[in-house]
Amino acid sequence: MGVMISGIQQLGVGVPDVQRAWEWYRKVLGFTVPMFNAPGAAEHMRRYTGGEVQSRHAVLALNMQGGGGLEIWQYTSRTPQPPPFAIQTGDLGIFIARIKTRDIRALHGHCQNSGATVLSGIANTPAGTPSFYISDPYGNIIRLEQTGVPFMRTPSLAGGVVGSVIGVSDLEASLRFYREILGYDQVVYDESGRFADLQALPGGDASFRRVLLGHSLPRQGAFSRLLGPTSLELIQTLDREPRKIFGSRFWGDLGYIHLCFDIRGMAELRRLCADQGYPFTVDSNPETAQGRPGTFQMGEAAGSFAYVEDPDGTLIEFVETHRIPISKKLGLSIDLRNRAAEKPLPDLLLKALNRTAKRD
Repeated sequence: MGVMISGIQQLGVGVPDVQRAWEWYRKVLGFTVPMFNAPGAAEHMRRYTGGEVQSRHAVLALNMQGGGGLEIWQYTSRTPQPPPFAIQTGDLGIFIARIKTRDIRALHGHCQNSGATVLSGIANTPAGTPSFYISDPYGNIIRLEQTGVPFMRTPSLAGGVVGSVIGVSDLEASLRFYREILGYDQVVYDESGRFADLQALPGGDASFRRVLLGHSLPRQGAFSRLLGPTSLELIQTLDREPRKIFGSRFWGDLGYIHLCFDIRGMAELRRLCADQGYPFTVDSNPETAQGRPGTFQMGEAAGSFAYVEDPDGTLIEFVETHRIPISKKLGLSIDLRNRAAEKPLPDLLLKALNRTAKRD
């Protein structure tokens, strides 16, 4: 089968109060559908949590207009820590979430009226995409971008996650990683200088090299129609030495903690990453002696997950979903391993998941 990437499943964000944060993301940006909302233990993440198992409460919230979700994540065993410095544009790691909208002007007005911190007016990115910036109540920067037709019409003016902006120290090394591992083989733009659309951001008046990467082949798989096409912007500061956003902190501390991709073919991906020099650093279900991966329970869902680090240590997560619940109350689920890997789930079923998640 090979490796198949369906899209960005979610962007993880560490917050001090998960329920209050989710309330804000529901109200302002329409992330209304909880795929899970539960406490638990991050038992596989000891490498990034001080060598100890830490407890947490997490909500995976979707926006049914399409795009990736948000995994809103709070430590319950410790106080999550902020970075020890003020993050500047181009610092190393994920520092901007990119979220889509069908009506950029209406969303700009909505954000102003909802009390969100609006950082800029509407301006075009180097690709000519109308966009503007806001921050959530915890200082995490979000870029809202005008896109096309939503997967499903909802009252929200905003849709889901369509990518992120990632600070890198060596663009050539990072381009290789994101091309070879994640299939972002299309350069939408590659420009250097000072940029009008960054001026409102901390340190955004400096000089940068910016590369926007897309994928030339459409994504496939069960959730590909819901998750939709995505792109990643890599940015390298040219005026100063960047700092690592999570250099002295735990995964799960405050800020954008990882970018997660929905995939099929975890065993093949394990081999690909190792061959390219980026071995899994976390692996929930390593292959058994018989060469078959196990299954990790994720509430009513099941599957496996793994992490790799990009050349600057930014965490990229992979999730291979084996089973998803259709109705928790009735005990109904779908085993995705019994379907053709490349075949998208029917739109009606995905829209039913929206109703079921809210009802259950």
